[in-house]
Amino acid sequence: MTTDTATLVVRRVGPDSADIVAALVREAFADREPLDPPTAALAETPESMSRLLQGAGGLVAELDGRPVGTLVLDEQLEPGALHLRRFGLTPAARGQGVAGALVREALLAAGELDVARIVVEAREELPATIAFWQSQGFVETAHRPPYVELARPVPVVVDVPDPDAMRALAARVAAVVRPGDVLVLSGDLGAGKTTFTQGLGAALGVRGDVTSPTFVIARVHPPLGTGPALVHVDAYRLDGTAELDDLDLDTDLDQAVTVVEWGAGVAEGLSDSPMEIRIHRAAADDADGDDHDPRRVEIDPLGPRWLDVDLPDWARNLR
Repeated sequence: MTTDTATLVVRRVGPDSADIVAALVREAFADREPLDPPTAALAETPESMSRLLQGAGGLVAELDGRPVGTLVLDEQLEPGALHLRRFGLTPAARGQGVAGALVREALLAAGELDVARIVVEAREELPATIAFWQSQGFVETAHRPPYVELARPVPVVVDVPDPDAMRALAARVAAVVRPGDVLVLSGDLGAGKTTFTQGLGAALGVRGDVTSPTFVIARVHPPLGTGPALVHVDAYRLDGTAELDDLDLDTDLDQAVTVVEWGAGVAEGLSDSPMEIRIHRAAADDADGDDHDPRRVEIDPLGPRWLDVDLPDWARNLR
């Protein structure tokens, strides 16, 4: 990743990098305002950090080869959860996208482990820190003064070889959605957003052919049975959530599953727990000039709705 002024790299590290991680933690936490009781991070040594890094390891962010940020990946504190600990940036690195890059790499690391959610703790005296974690999809799950616990589900990355597999993936997602859920689809033109929605509609058992809603902005597909309706929206030509709210839809969104194509940055306000689905063309497609398959799909359930949902292995046997 290249910022406006520097090249940013985040790498996975283990106990052999304990000196670097401990130094980054001390520099990052020493620059923060004093807290009562003091943060335990200031007492970290290379020896204690080496022990912390024995399990899943940690991450180090570098700007132009210089270490500027870090965190520890701890899967030992709680079964089924990955805790992010000792998250810190040097003062010079702040405001350059380093924090977000560390979180993104931590999400990818969590996807490689047998965990369902990611957990952080923030001091209640630091509202800006809590707000940062909330901006990354974390929600408050506990308050044990002086700490606030925040968590989020682990995103799922699925390689999808063809349109039939895309529909099969959507059918598996349909098995866990319920009325009131909002799915926010993003991806380039022709990436497979409508194909995914077709598979979702077929699995939900709704009436009518699911096609691109580009020229009508939104379509409502009533259920053929007792399930929810499907509301299929194209947000490409909308200016924001206010316009989505103003759509004259012949159904109550609380009683339907809503899919919003081109919805990133627009539709998230429709729900406090949107499921973001990002569809990417595989790198091989660009090299071959093939604008069809395969695809890589990132399924990112956000918000309190999904924290206690036992999400299935959506990637299994799609081929």
